[in-house]
Amino acid sequence: MSRRSIPRCFNQAKRLSFPLPYSRSRPFSISAPRRMNPLMETSGFSDTQLQVREAIAKICSNFPDEYWAAHDESGEYPHELHAALSKDGWIGIALPEDLGGSGLGISEATMMLHTISESGAGMAGAQSIHANVYATQPVAKFATPEQRQRMLPNLINGKSRVCFGVTEPNTGLETLKLRTRAVRDGDNYKVSGQKIWISSAQVASNMVLLARTTPLEEVKKPSEGLSLFFIDFDKNQPGLELKKIKKMGGRAVDANEVFFDNYSIPSDSLIGKEGQGFKIVLHGMNAERCLLAGEALGLGYAALYRASRYAKERIVFGRPIGMNQGIQHPLADAYMHLEAAKLATYHAARLYDQSRTDETITLAAVGVACNSAKYLAAEAAFKACERSVLSLGGMGYAQEYHVERYLRECFVPRIAPVSREMIMNFVGEKVLGLPRSY
Repeated sequence: MSRRSIPRCFNQAKRLSFPLPYSRSRPFSISAPRRMNPLMETSGFSDTQLQVREAIAKICSNFPDEYWAAHDESGEYPHELHAALSKDGWIGIALPEDLGGSGLGISEATMMLHTISESGAGMAGAQSIHANVYATQPVAKFATPEQRQRMLPNLINGKSRVCFGVTEPNTGLETLKLRTRAVRDGDNYKVSGQKIWISSAQVASNMVLLARTTPLEEVKKPSEGLSLFFIDFDKNQPGLELKKIKKMGGRAVDANEVFFDNYSIPSDSLIGKEGQGFKIVLHGMNAERCLLAGEALGLGYAALYRASRYAKERIVFGRPIGMNQGIQHPLADAYMHLEAAKLATYHAARLYDQSRTDETITLAAVGVACNSAKYLAAEAAFKACERSVLSLGGMGYAQEYHVERYLRECFVPRIAPVSREMIMNFVGEKVLGLPRSY
């Protein structure tokens, strides 16, 4: 690997020293880790992945629990974290070197988002750059050289941000039945339709958009007729309207309904061939499952770390509560589930990266691994977050201990971008050969 492949902040990250995360000046106050979480076993990772982990932990040490609690309360976007990460080149971790990226893989990007979440930032911190990492993967792979030069460098250097426009309110998980239309009009397309649950749309300057260029009634297969676009997302241009969605967790990152009404986009915003958008976008969807699995793992480890610290310090009936098997066993069980999900997650990320050069690794194999990893990590995170809240008892319900915030956020990877039930349908059909159930 060339030195250029390593983000600039790697040099600053070597031999870092982080103070202990627990403050004894305030009884039972669990603050965000100021060094990497000691609970996660790191053997078996590459040197590059460990360098990513160390460097990202250093950046995140400047954003304590109090920062994320305040942003969760106010709903204010974490612009400072995005600026810190883009300053040192991290936004382009998995994008080509000739565009200013680092040329690393989804394995390293998963470690980055895992570490951000684990630092105490949780899903909100990770989701603030999430789309910039995965939604740009199909653009980097399928766009023309001229398009890549025009579309990606400003995302890498932090001057612009991207959101991902796929989900629609009336189709949900039925991606092949999307109704948002992009109709050719001379040198432009006119986009009309509605998208929902679009994260970061309020701050995004671009959108990776999946829209139908041929009506569903006119195609032979539902997977045909969808096209992918990289568009300017100009809120001042006619035909574009946003409505913010109030939500349960991750409030620092906005979620939105987006309405298009003859919104004009240039024809050269089309990525790849017209009608081939679904095949193209799958390249990003498998990457997203790996990244989201990493974010879920980070959340679970963060919650478990706080619970185990509390259980060692909280004295009831003359003994630490962690001595009691009613506390100890559920936390140990949660840890083992996180470790198992970690192995599945980084196996999937490695398979995704290797499939780029190894033709023996099929898209189906990558899909099964990535979906399985997302499922297992989401379930392990939920177990860890729930048990952490219960271990803290009444204080687990208090905002100042932060685990309640993690519990609110851990539903995201269980629901999105595909539900647990649809993953089980996919594995049941594609792996076990069972009849299609939907």
